[in-house]
Amino acid sequence: MSEPASPDAPEIAAAFLDVEASATGRRWSARLDTEAETRALAIAQAHGLSDVVSRVLAGRGVSMESAQAFLAPKLRDLLPDPHVLRDMEPALERLAQAVARSEKVAIFGDYDVDGAASAALLASFLRACGVPFQIHIPDRITEGYGPNSEAIEMLAREGARLLVAVDCGTASHEPFAHARALGLDVVALDHHQAPETLPETIALVNPNRQDDLSGLGHLCAAGVVFMTLVGLARRLREEGRAPDFDLMGALDIVALATVADVVPLVGLNRAFVRQGLSVMRARARPGLTALLDVAGLAAAPQAWHLGYLVGPRINAGGRIGDAALGARLLLTEDQTEAATIAAELDRLNRERQIIEQEAVAEALAQADKLLMDEPDAPIVATFSPEWHPGVVGLVAARLKERFRRPAFAFAVNIAGDATGSGRSIAGVDLGRAVRAAVEAGRAIKGGGHAMAAGVTIAPGGFADFAAFLAQAVAEGVASAQAQDTLTIDAIVTAGGASAALVAEIEQAGPFGAGCPEPVFALPRHRIVSVREVGSGGHLRVRLASGDGSTIDGVAFRAAGQPLGEALSASQGETIHLAGTLARNDWGGRDRAELRIIDLAKPA
Repeated sequence: MSEPASPDAPEIAAAFLDVEASATGRRWSARLDTEAETRALAIAQAHGLSDVVSRVLAGRGVSMESAQAFLAPKLRDLLPDPHVLRDMEPALERLAQAVARSEKVAIFGDYDVDGAASAALLASFLRACGVPFQIHIPDRITEGYGPNSEAIEMLAREGARLLVAVDCGTASHEPFAHARALGLDVVALDHHQAPETLPETIALVNPNRQDDLSGLGHLCAAGVVFMTLVGLARRLREEGRAPDFDLMGALDIVALATVADVVPLVGLNRAFVRQGLSVMRARARPGLTALLDVAGLAAAPQAWHLGYLVGPRINAGGRIGDAALGARLLLTEDQTEAATIAAELDRLNRERQIIEQEAVAEALAQADKLLMDEPDAPIVATFSPEWHPGVVGLVAARLKERFRRPAFAFAVNIAGDATGSGRSIAGVDLGRAVRAAVEAGRAIKGGGHAMAAGVTIAPGGFADFAAFLAQAVAEGVASAQAQDTLTIDAIVTAGGASAALVAEIEQAGPFGAGCPEPVFALPRHRIVSVREVGSGGHLRVRLASGDGSTIDGVAFRAAGQPLGEALSASQGETIHLAGTLARNDWGGRDRAELRIIDLAKPA
């Protein structure tokens, strides 16, 4: 006979639709508790919003009083004084000197979207000021991540007097010391997690440095650069040297970087993305317009387009081609050059997809074997000397997605070291664990964010690093997995899921990290058909509710996975489904589509 529950024990809410274990092994739970339900009702009554939108807002912690401000975030209300960032004053002082003296500025960026956007943003402002500049984006294979002495020597030889590192540099002690020895002043504008001891610079502006009290740690590097340019424009205006530069018009690439770098879409970041998307829809930047065209996006871009269509194409240059292509594309004002670069990035992206698919297949096989031997392993770490170093981050993302635990993938770089990239799950700080591995001598260098990290280890050090990391994150992974539920915002039906409803839901966006896309349950819908489409293992599904209404759905990369197998096995049956809603205007018909992420048999 079981003992009665303690009167002090917290009450566990019933599973949503009584789903205790879904096709993907998760318990379903309601996002809104009793208090949030009450708040949703108050939001709907006070602001005349639909029940669904009100529930989405309440589920993201929005109060009745702040609902309108959340729905229409304004930059002027959310943008703080740039000086709240540590080291902003000396950074502005040195940049203003460069403008006054027309000194050549070397911009050293990272090879991802945030790095390209940050470099292009700073360069476009300097161009408007008439300041000569040179952008250097390191080659992922031959140079690795961050500033390096060889590239800095080249920049010094070509006349640079100020080195500005964007989206990198927070831990670049030796390269920056070398830059100073060559006579270069150094400013870093970054956002990566910072060690306690920082490199010596004129200024290191990073909201994630340990002595920064700005509360802006959620910004990506392009957001930090934008804040810097706001301060610089103000200073130059006071000095009578204001350039003809539209800062608001630059929010398109700030939005792109914010979404692509998967930083939390909260506070100032929401304003960046909402207003940046409005700028992007005007199609005034030749590079982004060309990239939207090659991606086949004729509709007004949404936040998810930046992450899944635009970002990967810019990243493709840094992964397997010319790392500088992305920055050049975002900076060019020539439509012909923009079209040429966009076409090359699109070609590289298709090539990257083939390389990635082969590596993912091998990595999944390695991970399956690892978990057969050790089912409770807190991390999945894979390695192959045959993999292209440019796709290891994508491989790690697929592993994390498949096994719902932190994952690493390693390849071999040109120096013979193992270069790895990791992706984490909510609640597990991977960047901190990697820094601990570096401090413990288990890695040559590394760092990153809570959700993503990069690392370099010596030949033969893979097993030792993997063991160290597993121990470092074991407790956090166990806690996160114990809370691994699928959170449902509301119930909809095939008949109620319309394009108009999706448009209402989009009012509460943008959605992404820190502001999750709403998940809806469709109870007791019959799976009419399931078929595989495309080459990526996507499944196209037709669903029908009890009243005969139908809706199309898609399960991305689900073929051969537990979700895809469950969908195929349930054809003709009535089941519960869960997913997100999107608009599909293919063929000129504007309709809602369910992006399926889980299913369960009714109790």
